[in-house]
Amino acid sequence: MQLLFLDLNLLQWTLMAACGLLIGMSKVGVPGVSLIVVPTLAFIFGGKQSTGVLLPILMMADVFAVAYYRRHAKWSYLLKILPWAFIGIGLALWVGEIVNDEQFKDLIAILVFVCIGLMIWRDRKKNKLIPHQWWFAAGMGILGGFATMIGNVAGPIFAIYLLAMHLPKNTFIGTSAWFFLIVNFFKFPLHLFIWETISWHTLSLDLMTFPAIALGAFLGIRLVKIVPEKTYRSAIIIITAISAFLLLV
Repeated sequence: MQLLFLDLNLLQWTLMAACGLLIGMSKVGVPGVSLIVVPTLAFIFGGKQSTGVLLPILMMADVFAVAYYRRHAKWSYLLKILPWAFIGIGLALWVGEIVNDEQFKDLIAILVFVCIGLMIWRDRKKNKLIPHQWWFAAGMGILGGFATMIGNVAGPIFAIYLLAMHLPKNTFIGTSAWFFLIVNFFKFPLHLFIWETISWHTLSLDLMTFPAIALGAFLGIRLVKIVPEKTYRSAIIIITAISAFLLLV
């Protein structure tokens, strides 16, 4: 791909900055907001290429999250799901090689809709028991690994897995932060050498979003305190669903 970051027009630069802002917010506990980023970048760069553009942005934000919550991870839960997540990543790696870009965008849209459904289901079942058996971790791990490789949209899936553990808020965020740091750094060489969706040009573009990521993390902490969570999450779900639907058109 011969994409120079200077080739982006003003609207695309604005959308990139907004994506960095939203990713920064999502990593400090603003739920679901990063799902908007996935279809937005797919509009700009195409389905498969957009995943390689987004990954380094997520990695930078993951470092912020782990730096803040590094002591709160529950490693026993991570070790149960990580091997299955790697299997899901491998499956997605194969699928990504055999579909064209339009089919790839359709996969992203479908996964976004699945994750929206899981977010809604999770909110309605907060106090219900979720299975603790090994097959639950296996299923969530494979699905999460596939979703994170195809569209970087595994957040709601991993959150459902953690709900089964009834973790305190900081432990919940810290365990999630470490999970995504590990899987995203694991995915980096796969995007770089196999899918070839990452290049010096895309990395240059990603680095330009760093101030927006930092600002998003700063604003996210305050936004959670100001906006009612129910109102905010409803708006996020509606906007994300519309964006995902447009990928299918």
